[in-house]
Amino acid sequence: MTRILFFGRVSDAAGCSEITTEIPRELRTVGDVRDWLAARDDALAPVILSPTVRAAVDRVFCSGDADLVVDAEEIAFMSPLSGG
Repeated sequence: MTRILFFGRVSDAAGCSEITTEIPRELRTVGDVRDWLAARDDALAPVILSPTVRAAVDRVFCSGDADLVVDAEEIAFMSPLSGG
């Protein structure tokens, strides 16, 4: 099972901050997971597919959607952070 975490506006769109699910084995990259989540939830789709939403796999920020998620324990999606 994989924990998928949502932060900021991604959490708002998902209606929750976390789900635990079995990631289908054919999903290999962060981009694949984004597409899979978007197909499952119309409200989440435009947010999770936004190029400004960052992802981390097992607490390591991804440089892009090509990062592998095979056997990941945790995948997090978050909107850009603002400093102050």
